[in-house]
Amino acid sequence: MPIDSTETIFRASDSELWIVTAGAGARRGGLIATTVVHASIVPDMPRVLVTIGCRHHTWKCVEASGAFALHLLDETQLDWVWRFGLESGRDVDKFRDLKLHSGDSGSPILTDAVAWLDCRIENRMPTGDRTVYLAEVIDAVCSLTKPPLTMQRMLALAPPDKLQPLKSQRNADAASDANAIR
Repeated sequence: MPIDSTETIFRASDSELWIVTAGAGARRGGLIATTVVHASIVPDMPRVLVTIGCRHHTWKCVEASGAFALHLLDETQLDWVWRFGLESGRDVDKFRDLKLHSGDSGSPILTDAVAWLDCRIENRMPTGDRTVYLAEVIDAVCSLTKPPLTMQRMLALAPPDKLQPLKSQRNADAASDANAIR
């Protein structure tokens, strides 16, 4: 398998960073999504595809609730990347000190996000390491005034003390995911 070429191709696309949140009863979770894709060309029937790793606390909340919310950030919210990307909801309250409200799906909405989508799951496909969700967008707000934060921009802005934990966690996640895929 031409791994170097595959990685080069995937890194050539600079995808937006999305935070996924979900709530089930008193539990709530949030993480940085690895995959969010617009999945409908019908304007009045918006849908998304999202993948979430099965070992994450947030995955359990999504499974229990049948819903989730997606949030776009801008550069001023870079600290949210560390909060939702480096900490575990099993250990800390990632939502501490953030303004929240509950979406129509029951998912926690990060009120200060520059854009958000509230989604209800229509279908799911387990793939070993993660679950692929097809979801209907039931509500959305967009107040983008500048481009959303992307992966490449986040890496360019990240201080060295955040880059090393990000790389270490990605490598550990890749090893764990490889075993689940096998």
